[in-house]
Amino acid sequence: MTMGKRTQSAALEVRLLREGIIESRHIVQAVVSDDRGRVLSVAGNAETAAFVRSALKPFQALAVASTGTLERYGLSDRDLAIITSSHKGGMEQVRQVFNILWRADIEVNSLQCPIPLGKSSSLEYNCSGKHAGMLAVCQQRHWPLTNYLDRKHPVQQLIITKIAELLRMPAEEFLTAHDDCGAPTYLMQLSQMASLYAVLASSNSVDMERIVRAMNHHPTMVAGEGEFDTELMRLTPSEVVSKSGAEGVQCISLLGEGMGLAIKVMDGSKRAKYAAAIHLLQQMGWISPSIAQSLSEKFMNLGKYKRLEVIGELSLL
Repeated sequence: MTMGKRTQSAALEVRLLREGIIESRHIVQAVVSDDRGRVLSVAGNAETAAFVRSALKPFQALAVASTGTLERYGLSDRDLAIITSSHKGGMEQVRQVFNILWRADIEVNSLQCPIPLGKSSSLEYNCSGKHAGMLAVCQQRHWPLTNYLDRKHPVQQLIITKIAELLRMPAEEFLTAHDDCGAPTYLMQLSQMASLYAVLASSNSVDMERIVRAMNHHPTMVAGEGEFDTELMRLTPSEVVSKSGAEGVQCISLLGEGMGLAIKVMDGSKRAKYAAAIHLLQQMGWISPSIAQSLSEKFMNLGKYKRLEVIGELSLL
């Protein structure tokens, strides 16, 4: 990837204030890249590495969008949205995952993601849509269903090959581990995550355009009522794409501009990544002050006595 001469600056700090007194602090790093892999601005270190976790799902969905699987089984944009999702296991979302399996003639017990604690089916697991999409590709390509999570399985090789092509680097250079759902996840620099989301925003691929459209038109499928990704995309229709990842990862695309934002909270805090995202989106002008205020009321005002504030800003390179 092409980077500027300076790829680090002061990190952000998210503070939890209890009646105005600092109680906790979170250190946050953030990067903005363009679709050519250039780092445009940074808070912290652009080369910080982290597992991309569920923020990878729109790119894992490329396996479905690029292979004729959608057409073969008559899958809709709602199906594609749930494939990108980290959903809450609501009835509407579970039914959408089941629809993918039913149309592809795949048994529910083929899903190898866990059954959530207190639930009765792996359909309710937040990654079940991603797993259903992988299985549908396997069914369409006549690949084995039993070991689809194996790193060397054709569907996983297809996914990492496409990601590597987007980042213009060899697939074998990625460090891999298992996500909590059992699927492979990859260690990436924040600049690489931001670049992926810049490519997603660039409208240079019909397959990625369809993924973007699916997420924008069906934001409830992507996360759920009251969740950050859903609320942000509802408030900014056809302007941004947002996808959370575990352990403090958040990635956002500015559509039509070829720019992507990647955020990593170093202690993995969910509350801090949302606060940092709102702060940076307003700073960059990606959202209006009124939208920032609406999001802040939901995700930064944590109750009668507690609120979050963000200190710092992105530095231009």
